[in-house]
Amino acid sequence: MRARPVSPTLLVEELADRVAAVPGGGWVRVAVDGAPPAGPGRLADDLVGPLRLRGREALRVPAAGFLRPASLRFEFGRTDPDVFYDEWLDVRGLVREVLGPLGPGRTGRVLPSLWDSERDRATRAGYVTLPPGGVVLVDGALLLGRGLPFDLTVHLSMSPAALARRTADAERWTLPAYERYEREVEPVSTADVVVRVEDPRHPALVTDRE
Repeated sequence: MRARPVSPTLLVEELADRVAAVPGGGWVRVAVDGAPPAGPGRLADDLVGPLRLRGREALRVPAAGFLRPASLRFEFGRTDPDVFYDEWLDVRGLVREVLGPLGPGRTGRVLPSLWDSERDRATRAGYVTLPPGGVVLVDGALLLGRGLPFDLTVHLSMSPAALARRTADAERWTLPAYERYEREVEPVSTADVVVRVEDPRHPALVTDRE
């Protein structure tokens, strides 16, 4: 695998160019996929302004706003990596409220968040209507391999050693889920764009996956 080092600023500009160049007159649904230490939320947030400068209204939608209620997430304990992998994300809710309404011929009316996992209750967020040509940036972990209807997928890749080193002690129980993700989904092979982030301050765009 070959990668071209880029500055964080240049990475954002190149990704914004890539998103803005997606053909079609409808909306663009982008996944920014990566474990928390890789900084998918930060990258999604940084893309909003540059996309607007390119004439694309953009909305960041953290996948964390679409987690399932605690009664379902913690049914088999709070630190089960398989449940974390399979059950934490409300896939149907994300499709129903965000990705589906941005499909061809749909309304463009999306709900930025559904569930507040900290308070374990509905967020009561208001709906937002994205104009045609608008971009939704869904950021979070373990987003690929679920059949979600994204138009462009970006994966922030970390080696197992880097991920283990940068994962907080309280979250280390999730590491087997990411090992399973690499094994079953192979995100480096399946994502449209792959960025190596062994150190998020020094990213590198993957140019050859052989």
